[in-house]
Amino acid sequence: MIPSPFRHPPAWIALACGAVIVTIAMGIRQGFGLFMRPVELDLGVGRESFGLAMAVQNLIFGLAQPFIGALADRYGPGRVAAGGGLLYAVGLALAASVSSALGLTVTLGFLVGFAMTGVTFVVVLGAVVPLMPPGRRGAAAGIVTAGGSVGQFLLVPATQIAVDELGWRGALLAAAGLAVLMVPLALGIARRAASGAVRTTATPEEIPLSIALRQAAAHRGYWLLNAGFFVCGFHIAFVSTHLPAVLTDAGLDAGIGARALALIGLFNILGSYAFGVAADRLRKKYVLSWIYFARAAVMGLFLVSPFTPLTATLFACAIGFLWLGTVPLTSGLVGQIFGVRYLSTLFGVVFMSHQVGAFFGAWGAGFIFAHTGSYDVAWSLSIGLALLAGLLNLPIRDVSLAPRNAQASPA
Repeated sequence: MIPSPFRHPPAWIALACGAVIVTIAMGIRQGFGLFMRPVELDLGVGRESFGLAMAVQNLIFGLAQPFIGALADRYGPGRVAAGGGLLYAVGLALAASVSSALGLTVTLGFLVGFAMTGVTFVVVLGAVVPLMPPGRRGAAAGIVTAGGSVGQFLLVPATQIAVDELGWRGALLAAAGLAVLMVPLALGIARRAASGAVRTTATPEEIPLSIALRQAAAHRGYWLLNAGFFVCGFHIAFVSTHLPAVLTDAGLDAGIGARALALIGLFNILGSYAFGVAADRLRKKYVLSWIYFARAAVMGLFLVSPFTPLTATLFACAIGFLWLGTVPLTSGLVGQIFGVRYLSTLFGVVFMSHQVGAFFGAWGAGFIFAHTGSYDVAWSLSIGLALLAGLLNLPIRDVSLAPRNAQASPA
C-alpha cells in the first residue's frame, strides 16, 4: 500500500521527485554515445549498427508515448513511472551481456526505449504541471526539463569514468543499479488518477478525451508543433549520439567528447529554466522560433570552424543552452491551447513526432557517414531543418480553446 503522505503528494514533492526521475533517466541516456567506440572495438559492430540501435530506441520512445501518456492520465503517473524505472534497469542489465548488433537493438533499442516513455517528460510533466498555478507552469516545466540536463552534466562524465574503469559492460550494469532508484521516486508523483478523481463541478478542461483528440487533429498549430518537434528530435539524437565520434575522428581525445556532452547538460540547466520562465512571460511560439534559428546559426559556425578543444567547448555551451528549451515551450503551448487535463496524451503525440525525428537523427547520421565517410551532409541537413522549424512555429494560432471546451462540457 502507498504510504498516506504520498497518495496525493504536494506540488513541491512532485516537482522534486519528478525532476530527479528525469535527471536519472536522461542522464543515463545522454551517455550512450560514449559506448559507440568501445562496442565497435569489442564486438566489431559498426557505427551504422550502433546508430540503428539508438534510432530504434528513439523510435520506440516516441511511438509508445501517446499510449503511455494515456495510461498515465487514466491510472496515474506514479504507477507508470515505477514500471518504466524497473524496465529501464532490466534493459540496461541485459544490454551488458549482448554479443551482437541484434542484441544491442533489442536491449538498448527496444527495451530501454520503451522504458523511457514512463520516466521522462511526457509522464513527469503530466504529473507535475497540472499541480502548479497557471502563472508558474512554465517555470515548473523548465525545472523538470533542467533535471535531464543535471543528469547529463553529472552522469556523462561518470559514465566515461565507468567505461574506462569497468569496461562498457560494467558501466551498463552500474547504470542499471542507478535506474532502480527511479522506482521508489515514482511515489512522489503518484497523484490520484484522473479517472478516479471526484468532481463536483465541470471545468472548461473536463471534456472527453475523444473530443480533445478531435480538436487537436483539426488544429493546424498542433501539426506545426509536431513538425517543429520532429526537428528538435533530429538535432538532439544526432548530436548526442555522434558528437563524440565527430571529435575523435578529428583527432581529439575521447575525453573531449565526454566533456562536450557534459557541458551541453550544464548549459541546458540554465537554458531550460530560462526558457521555462520565458514560457510564462512571452509568446511561446516566438521564443520557439528563436531557438531553432539560433540552433542553425550555432551549427553553421561549428561546421565552418576547425574542430579543436576550444571550438568543441564553445559549441557545447551554445547548443547546450538551446538543447531542451523547446520542451517547456512546446508542452506549454499544448497546455495553453488545449488545457492540461489530457496533457500527457496530447503532448505524448507531439513527443512521438520528436522521437521519429530522433530516429532519423541517430540512424541517418550513421548512414550518411557509412556512405560518405563524413558527417558534413548530416550537419548541413540539421541546419536546413532548424531554419524550417523556426519558420513553421511562427503561424501557430496560440489561442486557448477553453471557451469551446466549456460549451462541450456537461453541466
